[in-house]
Amino acid sequence: MLIKRKLDALLHVTPELRPAGRGVIEFMASAPEPSIGNLARFCQAMTDEYKKPVPPDPSVPYFRRTIDGRPAEVEVPIVVINAKPGARRPAIVHMHGGGFLFGAAADGVRFLQDIAVAIGCVVVSVDYRVAPAATWDMSVEDNYAALRWLYEHAEEVGVDRDRIAVMGESAGGGHAALLAITARDRGEYPIAFQCLTYPMLDDRTGSSVRVPAHIGAIQWTEAANRLGWHCLLGQVPGTDTVPAAAVPARVEDVEGLPPAWIGVGSIDLFIHEDIAYATRLLSAGIETELVVVPGAFHAFDLRAPSSSIVMSFHASRLNALRRGLRCETWPLT
Repeated sequence: MLIKRKLDALLHVTPELRPAGRGVIEFMASAPEPSIGNLARFCQAMTDEYKKPVPPDPSVPYFRRTIDGRPAEVEVPIVVINAKPGARRPAIVHMHGGGFLFGAAADGVRFLQDIAVAIGCVVVSVDYRVAPAATWDMSVEDNYAALRWLYEHAEEVGVDRDRIAVMGESAGGGHAALLAITARDRGEYPIAFQCLTYPMLDDRTGSSVRVPAHIGAIQWTEAANRLGWHCLLGQVPGTDTVPAAAVPARVEDVEGLPPAWIGVGSIDLFIHEDIAYATRLLSAGIETELVVVPGAFHAFDLRAPSSSIVMSFHASRLNALRRGLRCETWPLT
């Protein structure tokens, strides 16, 4: 019955993405149920399914290094892509996806190389500590350490400190939003732009706030969301005791945050929370572009990378980054 309901959800998927959607449903049918008891098995299954990175482009330089975190004994691995000492180019601090539970910066090197070349920038991708070994406050400090390192080593990697963006996908989008909030509140390292791809912004989705049956049925589900947030927060999500500082959607004041691009599919579990966050930014006078892709499920771009709908999505994101970082390259058509 559960598989039938999920297959029924394909009726809400745009035709171009239906073969990919069916593949996701078949994977979900064999994957462990997301729960605390199944945590290790669930994370391993998700990692095995999605850790299929395209080999890095040898023509675009990158290197790995470890930087000081907070507290001082914490070491944070980063990947630096397309550095050019002595230049003054824009930069992106990137946080990978993985539901707060899995994923690694190394998995996205080729994706980030392509972005770095397309807009002429440097990218620093962070291997922040994941839950449940680390709670939200620890991962925030890891990501902030990467931002601090980029500012302190701007000349070394060829970066203009006035043109730094934060970017992430899914859980990484949630981390990017939290980093933008943290940077605003601490007032040390200004951020020029935030690029949030189907960001994971609200712990209440799937717990105290439920969604229609066809939303979140493919890929990242309500149960998976409850698990990810539970592990990140160190407590049951969706309750009144969740600290606002841990959840972008719960932060009371969004004034002073940088301009934003937010992209999400119309049947993604995060559709309502992403629209709500974009609305809050707009209401606060923050320049914000919201892209809703009709009939697209969570992480649809990873499943159908050569489709026209995904290429349009990528073009919108690249053009937003160009505008937000005041790049000199021509926008995509």
